[in-house]
Amino acid sequence: MRTENAVAPKTIYLKDYTPAPYLAKQVNLSFNLLPGKTIVTSSVDYVKNPAGVSSDLVLDGEDQTVISVALNGQPFEDYTIADGQMTIVNPGHAFSLTIVSEIHPEANTALEGLYQSQGNYCTQCEAEGFRRITYYQDRPDVLSVFTVRIEADALAYPVMLSNGNLQEEGMLADGRHFRVWHDPFPKPCYLFALVAGDLERVADTFTTMTGRKVDLHIYVRAGDEGQCSHAMASLKKSMQWDEEVYGREYQLDLFNIVAVSDFNMGAMENTSLNVFNTALVLAHQETATDSDFMSVEGVIGHEYFHNWTGNRVTCRDWFQLSLKEGFTVFRDQEFSADMNSRAVLRIDDVNTLRRLQFSEDGSPLAHAVQPDQFIEISNFYTKTIYDKGAELIRMQHTLLGAETFRKATDLYFDRFDGQAVTCDDFVQCMADASGRDLSQFFRWYKQAGTPSLQVSSHYDASHQRYTLTFKQSQPDTPEQTNKQPLHIPVAVGLLDAFGQELLPTRVLEVTEREQTFTFADMADRPVPSILRGFSAPVKLETDLSDDDLRLLQVYDTDGFNKWEAGQTLALRTIQRVMDQPEADITQFVADIGTLIAQGLSGQGDKALLARALSLPLLGVIAQHQAVIDPAAIDAARTAILIQIKRTHKEALAALYDLNRNSGEFSMTPEAMGRRALQHAVLEILTVTNGTGCAARSKAHYDAADNMTDRVTALACLADSDQPQRAEVFADFYARFKNYPLVVDKWFSLQAIANREQIFEDLAMLRNHADFNIKNPNRVRSLYSAFAINNPVKFHDPSGKGYAFLRDVIIELNTINPQIAARMVTPLREWKRYTPALQAQMQAALEAILATPNLSGDVFEIVSKSLKG
Repeated sequence: MRTENAVAPKTIYLKDYTPAPYLAKQVNLSFNLLPGKTIVTSSVDYVKNPAGVSSDLVLDGEDQTVISVALNGQPFEDYTIADGQMTIVNPGHAFSLTIVSEIHPEANTALEGLYQSQGNYCTQCEAEGFRRITYYQDRPDVLSVFTVRIEADALAYPVMLSNGNLQEEGMLADGRHFRVWHDPFPKPCYLFALVAGDLERVADTFTTMTGRKVDLHIYVRAGDEGQCSHAMASLKKSMQWDEEVYGREYQLDLFNIVAVSDFNMGAMENTSLNVFNTALVLAHQETATDSDFMSVEGVIGHEYFHNWTGNRVTCRDWFQLSLKEGFTVFRDQEFSADMNSRAVLRIDDVNTLRRLQFSEDGSPLAHAVQPDQFIEISNFYTKTIYDKGAELIRMQHTLLGAETFRKATDLYFDRFDGQAVTCDDFVQCMADASGRDLSQFFRWYKQAGTPSLQVSSHYDASHQRYTLTFKQSQPDTPEQTNKQPLHIPVAVGLLDAFGQELLPTRVLEVTEREQTFTFADMADRPVPSILRGFSAPVKLETDLSDDDLRLLQVYDTDGFNKWEAGQTLALRTIQRVMDQPEADITQFVADIGTLIAQGLSGQGDKALLARALSLPLLGVIAQHQAVIDPAAIDAARTAILIQIKRTHKEALAALYDLNRNSGEFSMTPEAMGRRALQHAVLEILTVTNGTGCAARSKAHYDAADNMTDRVTALACLADSDQPQRAEVFADFYARFKNYPLVVDKWFSLQAIANREQIFEDLAMLRNHADFNIKNPNRVRSLYSAFAINNPVKFHDPSGKGYAFLRDVIIELNTINPQIAARMVTPLREWKRYTPALQAQMQAALEAILATPNLSGDVFEIVSKSLKG
């Protein structure tokens, strides 16, 4: 809820950036955790910033009561508090300021600053949560050394953690105790962290490349200790990988991870004290799917990698958010690719990019990777900043090559260690290390929207020349038109008519609006494999025939493009069925049969085959539609799956049986690939939702010895009206009702059901005893699962889906504005849908906008969506 000292929403502009007026040389924080309140004492040594413009000290603060202020140890009252800021006029060149405040973590439902989760104290300060703790220059370019003292009841809060190394601890009167933590590395306040509670510790160690021993601790609630081994192993792998690939060593003596149940984000990289959503720490075969295991590994890596890309070198201002997030996502993607199947990981990452980030680029909320303005920075933790930002780093890696890229990152870390810098600084290091002019490339950071790349080919038999002509364009986006050509790396290979590679992967650099590349000495017309590894985040249109695509689908040496060829064939087939339901699709169905035969012969990567047998998701298909009609897309997609099932039912059943669980559970890539392939096959075999489908799904559930197989069965039963559905969902809940993360799955798997009773189901789930509107995980498990992953019913012509989402956004606005704002996402592209759906989505947005006391977070998303 916006407080009495909160300000009306206003736009912040990159062009208005000025350095902080004062530098904070040393921050001493003291927390006295008491029943019903917390007393915070902040003592900061300030010095005038030579680069600063103003002589006034302006501190940010929210949701706190100031008890006293002292300047240089003397009581001080010559300050003003208004519009969420404390102002002290011209306090001098160097001084010490002490502020004592009272805050109420137990009442903090926004989950920003210091709050309680299941009775434990926890912080989340990124982006602007620190101002809910004490008055301070809450901006990322003010770096300081922090010393933190925590005092609390020893029985209730035996664990008390903060950043850095433990300096001192001891007992106090009345059963209380204290601990003092010191972080020797200067950091911005958004990286400050505190945790206090009754938690269990899982311990291990890691020896760095220079022989130092680092203590590793994971803290969880009692009973969850047995689900931490995968997270601990992932942390140690991450530390070793960062040393081997980037030469980056961890330099403190201790690394702590704490898992909490109430958390707005996935995890937070606070220096040496990472705070995680439980969903991204706890993993066991009985409670976590293969996807969960992969997410834990990736996010553990992501937050650890922030130690250098975000913590040691941080952002000058929030417009540079992708400086740390885009770079770190690229690092965690590469880490996961090295630990698992690179081609499969790339496919999954690009699927997410296309479904969510391309959608964002096509909406009124499209923004640049380095945006020019925002109202609430929390709204810019987007797929554009993270995932498209990672693609920009990947393109620089492609253009420079691995060796030069490593030289550039070494230069970046050496040049800026301990500083707050910009995206421009990062790209300049790439340029300086490589000797290349990357000024045109920087347009990727400033121009919003997804570029289109059209490719036409021509073969000149008389001269044995083959040419590829590229035409690039970018759509208009809010406040951006007439965009300039981008520097696009396009990885290309050439195959002959028999699938033999004529030209290994070569990177073409497209820098003009139209550009032609010539390949000489081509005795016959080759088949091009274009944009290998998805070397640039563009929408690719080619003149490849269906036969060309079939050749690539079978023979391409690039795993991503092998899959991509099949997906392009699927998209063309889906469009044909949408245009003409009785269209002849026998060739495409036969192509699927070829893939099934490959699976039966045991050829290739099973995880890659699983992706190849899966048709594009509805959200990806929608990106190719001028007007989105989810029901029509789903009908065409389902009709194709039904024909595949009917044509290849016996072969599919044999492939399913061939990939049954053969023994002891494992998390090897091979085992995960087997489960993924069996899941993909089961999805096709049960697409008609008949009695045999339900029986097969229930048998799959009954035979399961792990969460992946159980969830697979439930997903295949979700749309069914057969009695087995109720039996299996009831059994699942009874087995796992004491595991909150698994109950989240139980909510989600019902929310995604495409069946007539869905709105009755949603009402039942909303009123279920286990639903908690204040817990972000539970809210996401119901509302986000429905609105994002059940597009047919969310876009039901009755408008009930929009009303369901509208009402929770209005309710959450006064509880947790960040989560409320993120819930608006499925409505942002309202103008791309059919006129009838548009009208209902617009009405839902207008009702939200008319809500009294609308938070700035929600106001920004809704108002921009309506303007689009």
